[in-house]
Amino acid sequence: MQQSNQSQGSIPVTFIPSADQEPSAAKGPSAKREPSALKQPSTGHKPSQKAAAKSSGKIQFRSQSGLFQRWRTASGAGLIALFFLLPFISWHGRQAIWFDLSNQQFYFFGTSLWPQDFTLLAWVFIAAAFGLFFVTLFWGRVWCGFLCPQTQWTFMFAWVEEKFEGSRNQRIKLDKAPWSREKLTKRVGKHSSWLLMSLLTGCGFIAYFVPARELYPAIFSFSAGFWDTAWVWFFAICTYLNAGWMREQMCLHCCPYARFQSAMFDEFTKTVTYDAARGESRGPRKRKAATNLGDCVDCNLCVEVCPTGIDIRNGLQYECINCGACVDACNQTMANFGYKPDLIAFASEAELKGQTPPLWQRKRFIGYGLALVVILTTMGLDMASRSAIELNVLRDRQSLYRQTGTGGIENTYLLKIRNKTQQPREYSITVASPMPLAVSASFVSIGPGEQIELPLTLTATGTIPASRSKLVFRVSDNGDESETVRQESVFFAP
Repeated sequence: MQQSNQSQGSIPVTFIPSADQEPSAAKGPSAKREPSALKQPSTGHKPSQKAAAKSSGKIQFRSQSGLFQRWRTASGAGLIALFFLLPFISWHGRQAIWFDLSNQQFYFFGTSLWPQDFTLLAWVFIAAAFGLFFVTLFWGRVWCGFLCPQTQWTFMFAWVEEKFEGSRNQRIKLDKAPWSREKLTKRVGKHSSWLLMSLLTGCGFIAYFVPARELYPAIFSFSAGFWDTAWVWFFAICTYLNAGWMREQMCLHCCPYARFQSAMFDEFTKTVTYDAARGESRGPRKRKAATNLGDCVDCNLCVEVCPTGIDIRNGLQYECINCGACVDACNQTMANFGYKPDLIAFASEAELKGQTPPLWQRKRFIGYGLALVVILTTMGLDMASRSAIELNVLRDRQSLYRQTGTGGIENTYLLKIRNKTQQPREYSITVASPMPLAVSASFVSIGPGEQIELPLTLTATGTIPASRSKLVFRVSDNGDESETVRQESVFFAP
């Protein structure tokens, strides 16, 4: 209970939910008249000047439960588990996902990608970018709120901080308190846990470049090599500073997505939105008390739970990451006062006005959709045309040709053949030409991921039609005839 200091008429002692105590459920419906959903906000209202309490330059936000927070926690836990567990999956005796930088290969389960195949990865990144734009058109910054690693690690570090230092008000009080044994113990415990989590994160990242089953024991037994240790600690320190200290500063000042997101929004984009027509004029009141105020009780919980410290009631702001914490907090308050939910909700500007046109009538939906289809189609064609064999034919530059003792003409070539699969293969070598040729080698075996250099001699014994004849070298997989590569060259004669 606290005394209202606002001058919204004659208002007696009011109830405002505590910042660290969950308000109890309302026992009956509100006695006030529900304002129209299309009611315009009061022109005399000024944006709230309340802000999230800061301590030592850091926003201390309140933990919140609710539907969207359960979704965020579930999605975050699943993605973090994938991040750490994927390097431990084995595939044909090798780590399933592995950037083998020393051999310049990228293993992705049964597929091996080489530097010349990285155009495929470029298509994957382009498709992911347009997919993000497409999703943003519908649900705003849902990536930031529910999938972004920055958000997940920030909430994870904040959860550890709360376990050691207590609730939001307790943390603010602890920051302002003088140093003592209790404060030192809590801070040491928190930062030690943060460092351990950061070290595990560094190992998790480097495990995609160094075999995970070797990396973790080596790091924690202090037997890893210099560069492995250096890179693990580099990413560990970055994680510690980023998720432990910078937090919202990454979203406010460093993330480029926050800056250009508005270019992808339109009036139909669903974002975390405050219904000002229903909420204004805001003000505290007793439960079930008749009042001419809007539904917003001005409890400030939406500000206290925001990880970036904004007031969503002031309108759409680029700092909002759409995590839905303020939606859950507001719905909790609405339930306590017996009001309708979703005063703050994932809604579009058009939805608040009752406008919901079909998707196919939205130009951006058509534009982004067609672009995404074209990109995915191109990527699919690129993948379908990708060969598991690589062939490069080089002529002997020492001489154009040689004459044999039996009157034949020889040309020498160097064939560089790479087996891009993860299994040993046997290949057949043939040459198509306008004249009969004897080939010095017809078969070759190559290990998984290996490249060999095979000297090959072609001998023409019959009539040679011209001094310069075109040839086509053909290398085929004996186990799969559809896997064939060709390359043209020339045969020289007198």
